[in-house]
Amino acid sequence: MNQYKNLGTKYIHAGVEPDPSTGAIMTPIYQTSTFVQAAPGVHKGYEYARSQNPTRFALETAFAAIENAKYGLAFSSGVAATDAVMRLLIPGDEVICAHDMYGGTYRLFSKVYEKMGIVFHYVDTSNVENVAAAITEKTKLIWIETPTNPLMNITDIEAVSSIGKKHNCIVCVDNTFASPYLQNPLDQGATIVMHSATKYLGGHSDVIQGCLMMNEESLREQLYFIQKSTGAVPGPQDCFLVLRGIKTLHVRMQRHCENGEKVAHYLQQHPKVAKVYWCGLEEHPNHSIAKKQMRGFGGMISFTLVNDSMEAATKVLSSTKIFSLAESLGGVESLINHPASMTHASIPRERRIANGLSDGLIRLSVGIEDIEDIIADLAQAIG
Repeated sequence: MNQYKNLGTKYIHAGVEPDPSTGAIMTPIYQTSTFVQAAPGVHKGYEYARSQNPTRFALETAFAAIENAKYGLAFSSGVAATDAVMRLLIPGDEVICAHDMYGGTYRLFSKVYEKMGIVFHYVDTSNVENVAAAITEKTKLIWIETPTNPLMNITDIEAVSSIGKKHNCIVCVDNTFASPYLQNPLDQGATIVMHSATKYLGGHSDVIQGCLMMNEESLREQLYFIQKSTGAVPGPQDCFLVLRGIKTLHVRMQRHCENGEKVAHYLQQHPKVAKVYWCGLEEHPNHSIAKKQMRGFGGMISFTLVNDSMEAATKVLSSTKIFSLAESLGGVESLINHPASMTHASIPRERRIANGLSDGLIRLSVGIEDIEDIIADLAQAIG
């Protein structure tokens, strides 16, 4: 599964074999709900499409390969993948998680699992001492994003994983913003990696999907049982689309990184921009950690204007021509987003403000268009 040394070759060939019946180079879309058995219990490895599907199997093999994992599992969305991890817990268990995280994850934790008796401790995980201080004998899971959504905070994966191992806790890393091209948390000691495959893995804003990767067989069996039993699985068409997306991940991410760097430096020098959040800047408080654990710094950038207000931000958000105002990220096209009213609206305003997420914060997913056009669009929008 991991026989390819170089990333580009791995991404193009991961999980994909010529179809044995036709020789088709692309994995077929097995659009079927069930599979014929020769006799009761005698089948070709597939019984019912909720439990197994050949297209999904190929994708899950690819997921494992691109994260240097032994096992991969596909889910109907990133939130569904997160939900599967949470189902490993029981009432009374405690979770340490980043105070700066995707709003949908916070909503799942605070509105669904808190009611079920799971206790959450929200800390600034960019300071590893905060994680160590929050550990109790009931801590079963440490959940981190790095870079975080939307403030681009960086957490030292190796250091947090070391704490997790010491206290026998699962460490799950949401690797969506970095993608496997830039960062491989399992190699740094994490237990599970989660992606919203909707984003960079799919890469074309045409599919909703999530995934988990892990190395422990027993953990894989638990999570597969949850996947099969709860049924939050993607259809074969969606699996085909993400398989296709993975093939170009390396070339897309190279361009995302190149464009992201130029946009970050452009914004940093703009007189109307107060602060730029991008972990590639040397002024970033954890730039040295990002440099240690990442191969590049990606195309996700947030910034605030000198006039850090909802009104000023709205003017920019409504004035772009190439950047489309929309939720999500990681597609080939550039997107602009207002976290306070869009992706992070489920987080109470007082908590957002306390965490540094102002009403005027603007988030960019820098696409792979020509950089001159991207910067010109920002220039005319900011004024």
